[in-house]
Amino acid sequence: FLQIGLTAILIFSLPIWKIFRADSSLSKEEHKVLSLKELVNLPKAKSALVGFFCYCALESSAGLWGTSYMVLERNIQPEIAAKWISTFYFGITIGRFLSGFITIKLSSQNMVRLGQFVLLLGVIIILLPTSINFLLVVGFLFIGLGCAPIYPSMLHSTPENFGKDVSQSIMGKQMASAYVGSTFMPPVVGFLVDKLSPKLFPFILFLILVLMFFMTERLYKFSSKKLNSSK
Repeated sequence: FLQIGLTAILIFSLPIWKIFRADSSLSKEEHKVLSLKELVNLPKAKSALVGFFCYCALESSAGLWGTSYMVLERNIQPEIAAKWISTFYFGITIGRFLSGFITIKLSSQNMVRLGQFVLLLGVIIILLPTSINFLLVVGFLFIGLGCAPIYPSMLHSTPENFGKDVSQSIMGKQMASAYVGSTFMPPVVGFLVDKLSPKLFPFILFLILVLMFFMTERLYKFSSKKLNSSK
């Protein structure tokens, strides 16, 4: 019923959007509409698209398969594992709240780096060869906290990375790449864990994180060069 209500509000608000668009001071010339081929050929666009793909692949895989890893690999009772994985989602929730304050001090690029560092700590904690299973709670909490600032900060830095004139076009493609990652990667991760070994789960998260780190750093390195050259 809530979703039906929201849909109704959106439908009835369509005239307001048209009025806003008519009164907007931005001219059509200020925003370039590029085809998918033109967008992909933009310098470092592939790095941005892969970065978004990796982030959503990691977040969705961690949330969907974390419980299975705890049950199958660490022999934790299913009902306990289901409670423990909630710390992952709690980490994302509280992390998004705290990120709003931290962004006052840090740039979007450094917010992404901070999130990746915290995420790495969480994966390392899960990988620790210890019999103290409660550390999994800490590990998944850190993974959630690390995930929190990455996606919104990557979106926020789009105009800096590509310029305001094409930011609207590339924004949609970035989000589409993110949804592809969240849709197709969890089944792939589940297949690998099922056919090979559940202990591969944290290593897969680590590999996705490493790829995301190199793609975002490649993107930000290019953006810094572009900014310096414009000065």
